[in-house]
Amino acid sequence: MSSVLSAVARPRLSRPSWLSPKVFRTEVLAGLVVALALIPEAISFSILAGVDPRVGLFASFTMAVTIAICGGRPAMISAATGAIALVVAPLAKEYGLDYLVAAVILGGVFQVLLAVLGVARLMRFIPRSVMVGFVNALAILIFAAQVPHLLGVPWLVYPLVVVALAIMVGLPRLTRAVPAPLVAIVVLTVVTVAAHVAVPTVGDEGALPDSLPTLGLPQIPWTMGTLTLIAPYALGIALVGLMESLMTAKLVDDITDTPSSKTRESWGQGVANIVTGFFGGMGGCAMIGQTMINVKASGARTRLSTFLAGVFLLVLVVALGDVVAVIPMAALVAVMVIVAVSTFDWHSVAPATLRRMPYGETIVMVATVATTLATHNLAIGVVAGVLTAMVIFARRVAHLVEVTSVLDPDGGTRIYSVHGELFFASSNDLVGQFDYANDPENVVIDMTHAHVWDASSVAALDAITTRYAARGKTVEIVELNQPSARIHGTLAGQLGVGH
Repeated sequence: MSSVLSAVARPRLSRPSWLSPKVFRTEVLAGLVVALALIPEAISFSILAGVDPRVGLFASFTMAVTIAICGGRPAMISAATGAIALVVAPLAKEYGLDYLVAAVILGGVFQVLLAVLGVARLMRFIPRSVMVGFVNALAILIFAAQVPHLLGVPWLVYPLVVVALAIMVGLPRLTRAVPAPLVAIVVLTVVTVAAHVAVPTVGDEGALPDSLPTLGLPQIPWTMGTLTLIAPYALGIALVGLMESLMTAKLVDDITDTPSSKTRESWGQGVANIVTGFFGGMGGCAMIGQTMINVKASGARTRLSTFLAGVFLLVLVVALGDVVAVIPMAALVAVMVIVAVSTFDWHSVAPATLRRMPYGETIVMVATVATTLATHNLAIGVVAGVLTAMVIFARRVAHLVEVTSVLDPDGGTRIYSVHGELFFASSNDLVGQFDYANDPENVVIDMTHAHVWDASSVAALDAITTRYAARGKTVEIVELNQPSARIHGTLAGQLGVGH
């Protein structure tokens, strides 16, 4: 009897969702589609970084497999990216691959440290308008990256792209049993091979590896001079990688309506870069385009698709390189065009939305998009958007401070009441709202409905007190809340105002 009770009392282990046959099939097919889409991207980013295509392909494998285990956002794809390639390109060009790999390992260490310090919590300070700008800029960059594949190519590329687009738009209306992008890739490959159509293929993008990646240490002098050299690049890898990854994780959260651990994702990215560096890879971060293929186009929702994307990538390029090499680029271009169109937030630029939206929100979105397009760096675009939002917010709040006054019935005291948040922007206007010449001998400044945030506000209050004192009048500041009283008590009279 006791054994029966104990068996009943034991909690049942929840079965992973991907063990469901339907979910398993979706995850496997999604991973295959993503792997195919990763190959030309990884090769292109390797060329951008100035290294052998194998470096980018191996990095995409190790990043995807590691982040599938360590990451905090299921179904998100991490691999070699253009943003990281831009950061490491100067180092690779001047000092070679070994220094690049060392920078990637150190960058991963920095990401783990930043995760421990709570960098993920900074995501709460990114406004929605910046997020919309980030998504729109991403869509434009994805589309723009396909344009070179459509210029100076045989005319047959264009009908092939149209056919692939038609398959991806029309097939989901008939069935979703198989991802439309995979069908488009297979159909175009079969047609071009069977008909001996001469169009650009994946093999034209660069050589595919024929061996597995090997574990090892970079061959560099382990000195303080080397550390000083690679540290700035490593910090760039860490910051750019974390920003793009956390923004992508938030985007996937919104699309799937599920939460994720941003702290785990932060240190997971660090671990993935460390592993990638030890395998001689160029480092990476979340890939938004491939993540959208995985989540939106293919419907993946678990870590299995991410893991299999890395595994399939390695199998495809090492064991099936000859097959992958004949895939027409037209198919992959069409896939990325669909991703770009579906990623763009068309509602945000609709005339009705723009009419209702506060102009400041629109300016922030445009600043994010414009900066990203100008620099081809999503991280810089996000920083520009956040800074623009801060300036607009500061200007808006600066005008929310209101000063009213009443004269005491005996006529000997003027009572001013300050309403609003006092900080460096709003406090500058505070000094001019008092009648120094005509006020009576005693002045009371009631701060019940105000809050003092910084030294600029204390300096403004000191300036008011000094102006009255110069006319032989006394000022009493009352009803400061506890934080305001603390900063005022610490700094009042110590800032040199009026001296």
